[in-house]
Amino acid sequence: MMAFLVAGGLKKEDVNHITATGAGKREVDFANDTVTEVGADAKGVSILFPSARTVIDVGAEEGRAIKTDEKGKVVDFAINEKCAAGSGAFTEAMARALEVKLEDMGELSLKSDKSVQMNAQCAVFAESEVVTLIHAKTPKEDIVKAVHDAIASRITSMVRKIGVEQDVALIGGVAKNKGFVKSLKNDLGTELLLPEDPEYVTALGAALVAAENTGGA
Repeated sequence: MMAFLVAGGLKKEDVNHITATGAGKREVDFANDTVTEVGADAKGVSILFPSARTVIDVGAEEGRAIKTDEKGKVVDFAINEKCAAGSGAFTEAMARALEVKLEDMGELSLKSDKSVQMNAQCAVFAESEVVTLIHAKTPKEDIVKAVHDAIASRITSMVRKIGVEQDVALIGGVAKNKGFVKSLKNDLGTELLLPEDPEYVTALGAALVAAENTGGA
């Protein structure tokens, strides 16, 4: 909370409305109201990329696909919340299994031009599959690319449930992983709009909702 109070040099009395979002939004007892992650995603992207009609958010805990209208309103959405295979947690688990730093996964996978099949959709079984590939002397860059391809496939399947409408924006922390971005582009067969700070777009959306609720936007 202290970080919030000093953010941008603001004092607590300078803030007249707080809208919380994210998995722990109900725990923010000083917030005036809340907005769903889906709604915040759509609102944030609508300001950064007005042409976007499909929003893909891949974070640590889940993946989301959202179809929006020209005003940034949610038309339809799908969420991958039952399995870690479509989230950043899956990448972290695979990085541990490979003994590779998480921040190195993207660049490492870009060194591979091979397609190695990974059948497991569960993180636990996928770790066993990674160990098998390591014992088979499969180069790490090929395994990492296979991990990103597997996540991309899961996300693509989710996005196609709501339909892919141009333009497509990718947000969430996993959007900083260049290897995953390349895999998703290839799997979706389309270019992706990428913000400079993809992990903060949902927070931006919540701030915009707060502004609207106070007549500031």
